[in-house]
Amino acid sequence: MQRQISLATALLVALSSAVVIAQTPAKKPAAAPAAAAAQSGGDLVSQAQLDMILKERLAQGQPDSPELRASLRDELINRELFVRAAKAKGMDRDAAMKTQMQVAAESVLIRAYLSDYMGAHPVSDDILKKEYDTIKAGLGDKEYRARHILVEKKEDAEAVIKQLQAGGKFDELAKANSKDPGSKDNGGDLDWAVPSNFVKPFADAMVALEKGKYTPTPVQSPFGFHVIQLDDTREAKAPAFDEVKPQLAQRLQGQTIEKHLIELRAKAGVK
Repeated sequence: MQRQISLATALLVALSSAVVIAQTPAKKPAAAPAAAAAQSGGDLVSQAQLDMILKERLAQGQPDSPELRASLRDELINRELFVRAAKAKGMDRDAAMKTQMQVAAESVLIRAYLSDYMGAHPVSDDILKKEYDTIKAGLGDKEYRARHILVEKKEDAEAVIKQLQAGGKFDELAKANSKDPGSKDNGGDLDWAVPSNFVKPFADAMVALEKGKYTPTPVQSPFGFHVIQLDDTREAKAPAFDEVKPQLAQRLQGQTIEKHLIELRAKAGVK
């Protein structure tokens, strides 16, 4: 899963990239304790704020150091000064701004709730492995390298087949006639894929072909009419479980949250 960035961290990143830090002034005699406190930000930054941001940065892999702590403190001071300046102008009392602030606060609360819910309803390794085995079984034991020419009408596909029978080259005819923007410029080449990647009529026609042969009649699908040529086949090699585990976890966690949302909507009487 991609790491989620908290609102506070996002604000700090925005500030750190937008604020121009003034050059360090020439050294002055040591200030009195009260003056030193004012220069360092005084009570502008709470320890709780600093601890929260520090924890997030450490979780992202940054090493703890006095320099990091000083930098975060500076960022929090800058943030607080901007907030005070905005409030001094009454911006926090603007209706549109209040709505934006409410949405931002709700987003933080929602992330916290979903994190808590997933903590109580984790997707176990056993479930992930079962999903992996199901997907792997559905892929089959062969990969196919095919190319196709997609046209709108059956008569157009039949005309292409006649040109192939007369000695026309498949890749050249694909470039000249195919309506598939993803493969047209590559001579209709669809690269290596398993049958389940294609709609059923296409997949059925493809797997029935011999290597080097093309379909003798047009193949109809929801996209139009295809002329398909099978270039090669090979044994399918599924990625290892550990390699796709993060993607599987993200997918199943999404399904868990979606199911919970359906429950919440039903409970609230929302259709």
